[in-house]
Amino acid sequence: MLGVAPILPSRDLEATAAFYARLGFERKGLWPDEYLIVMRGEVGLHFFLAPDIDPFASIAGCYLYVDDADALFAEFERVGLPDAGIPRLHGAPQDSDYGLREFALVDHDGNLLRIGSFIESPATAPAPPG
Repeated sequence: MLGVAPILPSRDLEATAAFYARLGFERKGLWPDEYLIVMRGEVGLHFFLAPDIDPFASIAGCYLYVDDADALFAEFERVGLPDAGIPRLHGAPQDSDYGLREFALVDHDGNLLRIGSFIESPATAPAPPG
């Protein structure tokens, strides 16, 4: 396999593109009233138009594996996202018992992005739950 790209709901694709641009993602494709693709390095996120999604009731999300969760958290923190409500930057990175240092971000559509880096090498780290 070469990779994976989660497909998440968006109430407004232009607003989603703008939100993720603040986080360093580049717009790679936008089909108005249909679909959006953003990338940051090797990480791609896809969004489909879902204008009726309730961000406070959303159950959509994904896990992003990164090289350095602490550095990325610090970068996202400089953007000025709140630590409560929607959107939010949820908690500073913490070590998990499954070998990842992680934090969470909830975007303006209620999509949960759990973001983590391996504490040990991926080959020796235990698998995350789920």
